[in-house]
Amino acid sequence: MPGCGRPPPAGAVAGCEEKSGCPDRRLPGPEISRRYATVSTSSDHSRRTVTSADHRAAVATETDRFVAAVKGADLTTPVPSCPGWTLADLVKHTGSVQRWFSVLLRQQVQERPRSRDVELRLPPAEDGYPDWLTASAAEAASAFAATEPDAPMWVWGADHHARFWVRRMLFETLVHRTDAERALDLRPVIDRDLAADGVDEFLTNLPFAASFAPKVSNLRGDGKTIRFQCTDVNGDGDGDVNSNGDWLVRLRPDGFGLDPRPPGSATPAADATVRGAAADLLLLLYGRLDRDADLFGIEGDEELLAHWFANSEF
Repeated sequence: MPGCGRPPPAGAVAGCEEKSGCPDRRLPGPEISRRYATVSTSSDHSRRTVTSADHRAAVATETDRFVAAVKGADLTTPVPSCPGWTLADLVKHTGSVQRWFSVLLRQQVQERPRSRDVELRLPPAEDGYPDWLTASAAEAASAFAATEPDAPMWVWGADHHARFWVRRMLFETLVHRTDAERALDLRPVIDRDLAADGVDEFLTNLPFAASFAPKVSNLRGDGKTIRFQCTDVNGDGDGDVNSNGDWLVRLRPDGFGLDPRPPGSATPAADATVRGAAADLLLLLYGRLDRDADLFGIEGDEELLAHWFANSEF
């Protein structure tokens, strides 16, 4: 997740049109990782294809879960995975980003916006924030309905279509929903197929994130590779192998990115491998879990992995 710092003042979404902001928030140690291990909702290993329609529906579902967790809770509760933030800050940030992305979708912007101002219409008291977040998701749903997913748009990532912002909004909301739940000592439940899609979204777009996550520019190398493998998703199915729970990232002298491999191709050896359930891999990539926890199987070049995780702050 990106580092937007403190939530923006009313009327502005400072620095957050591109990203999901938290301060430096990697959780310390495997003990905390075990405590906050996720629960997957899928019982088999066959993965369904997640569509843009699924993303739109899941924004509403994830927001409902977020609101259910925080409504009636003490909104001054600190959020361990976002040091310095309270639940009120987290709700305000998430709703602000939803509203900003909705503006981008309605305007179908064709170049990077020069202004980040958006009317947030925050309630006067923080106890109104949960209902305000519900209204933010309703605004997003209205923007989705008015926008074709395939409409060309400016984006900061790989997919220059409106659907990029819907998918980005989903994982912004989902990860912050788990932040809220963990702050309240609730164990997050994440749909396995959405989690695997979130891993794909993260790894696909991270190479384009240097404008707001400058350490990403350090992810270069001489061709070494890192494999991220979901243990609860099989490698069968249609499409790129990267879409079926197995992602190979290659660090090149000029940058890094996913190695696309056609179905049926041989699985090349990797210099380092990280294996885990899809939901846990997602939260690991977002810095919410520690790779030293027993949730993950780690093999290969530890120095390479240390380099990756030190520079992949999103």
